[in-house]
Amino acid sequence: MLHLPWWGNTLAAFLLTHLSIISVTLYLHRHKAHRALSMHPALSHLFRAWLWLTTGIITQEWIAVHRKHHARVESCDDPHSPQQVGILSVLFGGLLLYRRATRDSKTLRKYGFDAPDDRIERALYTRFPNFGLALMLAIDLIVFGPLAGAIIYAAQLIWIPFWAAGVINGLGHYFGYRNYEVADASRNIVPWGLLVGGEELHNNHHAFPKSAKHGLRPM
Repeated sequence: MLHLPWWGNTLAAFLLTHLSIISVTLYLHRHKAHRALSMHPALSHLFRAWLWLTTGIITQEWIAVHRKHHARVESCDDPHSPQQVGILSVLFGGLLLYRRATRDSKTLRKYGFDAPDDRIERALYTRFPNFGLALMLAIDLIVFGPLAGAIIYAAQLIWIPFWAAGVINGLGHYFGYRNYEVADASRNIVPWGLLVGGEELHNNHHAFPKSAKHGLRPM
């Protein structure tokens, strides 16, 4: 067990949650959903395993919901448009909207057709998504101790639902500035992609969804 000062536990929590952000933005978003970058299979699997441990995200569900968002953006079929359901519903209920969208088998088949379908995906990651979360809880408690481990685990649980499903999907289509006039309400929240791995530059992404770089600026 590590006996870290409060700032050490805080730093550990930030690093672990930021790794989850990086896993979502690089693996799920840019690599799988948009095919904007290629990735070595070993690194791809490392990200997939980490997301299983820390979020319980099933790759097919995530890429299907995200692709549908781009295909039906700001319409009544958009899984999480604040223009349709209100900013507070997305900001604080983004996870519920995501879960609702994942229950649509037609969406999964249409938009998630090329998701990983290897043996470990079928036997473990998709079949037992909550087992990874339980395993991560045990790891946190053993490594950081009962109190710090529980707090760090709680931070890991809420990080992606709040920042990705809430802030980016919500504020990213409601508040901020635009570099590009696109046919949706996407906004750049801030001009720096630091806290959420570049996803803050949401208008840039909607202008060039297949670009691996979100920090694009008009010439």
